[in-house]
Amino acid sequence: MYKLIRPLLFCLSPERIHDIVIGLLKFIGYIPFSGKIMRLFFDYNNPKLEREVFGIKFKNPVGLAAGFDKNGDCYNHLANLGFSFVEIGSLTPRAQGGNPKPRCFRLPEDRAIINRMGINNNGVKYAVEYIKKHKPNCVIGGNLSKNSDVSNEDAPKDYEKSFATLYDFVDYFVLNVSCPNVKNLDKLQDISSLSEIIDRLLTLRRYFDDYRPILLKVSPDIPVKQLDDIIELVLVSGLDGVIATNTTRSREGLKSDPESIKAIGDGGLSGAPLFERSIEFVKYINQKTNGQLPIIAVGGIMSAEQAKQMLDAGASLIQVYSGFIYNGPSFVKQINKYLAKNI
Repeated sequence: MYKLIRPLLFCLSPERIHDIVIGLLKFIGYIPFSGKIMRLFFDYNNPKLEREVFGIKFKNPVGLAAGFDKNGDCYNHLANLGFSFVEIGSLTPRAQGGNPKPRCFRLPEDRAIINRMGINNNGVKYAVEYIKKHKPNCVIGGNLSKNSDVSNEDAPKDYEKSFATLYDFVDYFVLNVSCPNVKNLDKLQDISSLSEIIDRLLTLRRYFDDYRPILLKVSPDIPVKQLDDIIELVLVSGLDGVIATNTTRSREGLKSDPESIKAIGDGGLSGAPLFERSIEFVKYINQKTNGQLPIIAVGGIMSAEQAKQMLDAGASLIQVYSGFIYNGPSFVKQINKYLAKNI
């Protein structure tokens, strides 16, 4: 049914549809028994899918990547669609509007999306207030970044602020230093900058009673030498895992009209074209660490078969985003049913 209505949905801009879907999910949440009905249609439970990663129990390995629930105000509704974990954000210390519109574009022929949203969000305090009032019924990850008007030299302070504010309200953290849609943010992947951010957060974590895992999200565009340095830093510092990968600046191999792509301009590409690069990163990181470092795989997973390929490549968990957009709300159930039969 989703394939029948998708052309109608795609007549509207991606950002407009996103806002409509978020609003619809929140509205449905007010209807009595709506959660149970949604779970009846979209959720799938099987003990074979359960797993424990970095000390957290997941009912299945499929999560929703950061960028969809930007402000952390519909995670429970998304959990009703079968996700075992939802990563909220990216969140910044202060609210920010992001880049000028239009800033999100579909490439249907490639089953891809280009976005340059600029990490628009209502700020970390907004998310905290919502979580206080709405107890999560799934695992919640907090994806953190700096405000766009803050220099890279002052970035560690921004990560500290958000980390401390959100600490008691999420289950794990992700450091977003690789988004291509904020000027010079990916420069924070340089080891000197990254080391300072990591050191500060690890030091701060010692002052809290409960342990929250911290993961690093890496760009698919970095060279192997830089990836090696990052892996070494992660292992030496004691970070709990890696998310591979973020969106890419590359436009190689796209089927869409080159002039249309050129007209879109800058932005991070997600969706089907990213799969091969992402799975290469997952395999490499897994081999480089002898399978000792938990990996959340994200990037171009557009089918249940590709989800299993990511797990077979060494991922502990997977996340989807563009695949969810192109395949619809039953996509998570399709993946979990396939995995249960083929694990």
